Amino acid sequence: MTSSSETTKTHYICQTYVTTKAGRNGVEGLKIEKQLQYTSAAQARERAEREARADGCAGADAYEVEEDLNSGEVGPPNFLARIGNVPEFDDF
Repeated sequence: MTSSSETTKTHYICQTYVTTKAGRNGVEGLKIEKQLQYTSAAQARERAEREARADGCAGADAYEVEEDLNSGEVGPPNFLARIGNVPEFDDF
């Protein structure tokens, strides 16, 4: 995490996904497998690239979010990398 000002904090996240078994409708889905936090955008992006190549990983996102330290609210993600099979932004 890096402070961008005294009232906000930037979080850099690598999030990986695995495929879920098809349900009654026969459609496979995705679920979050790991959420890893880093101190820089480059670290999160590099980890997403490595994780996406791993066996069993459907895909990976690297993103940053701004947290308002006064309210605890977190803004929308700013994607740094989206690799492989990842959910649509609306599903995020």
